[in-house]
Amino acid sequence: MSKVQSPGDGMSDAPVELVPGLTDPRVLSLERFLIRTRGGSSTQSAWRLSVACGEGQGAIVIIEVSPEETFHRGEGIFLGWLQERMEAAYRALLPKSEGPSFETQQLG
Repeated sequence: MSKVQSPGDGMSDAPVELVPGLTDPRVLSLERFLIRTRGGSSTQSAWRLSVACGEGQGAIVIIEVSPEETFHRGEGIFLGWLQERMEAAYRALLPKSEGPSFETQQLG
């Protein structure tokens, strides 16, 4: 069990919450798919992160309209969450890559 630094003078035995408000969240799948947005004239890509936890199941869909504009849409347990809260949950739950962050090319 992980410990959390409390504001007091010692360590707390409270477990670290990966996503505040969710009990034991685990990723079911991460899928990329094509979407069309209202008012949009082109097809775009989105990512859907499906999650199960003690409170039920849900998904966070992330849509990058432009490098400066990103939207999150909640389904199931994430329905009604604020954009900032969904973004934090998405980042916390996103599977970490196990390989190196870059790969050098061998030429010749």
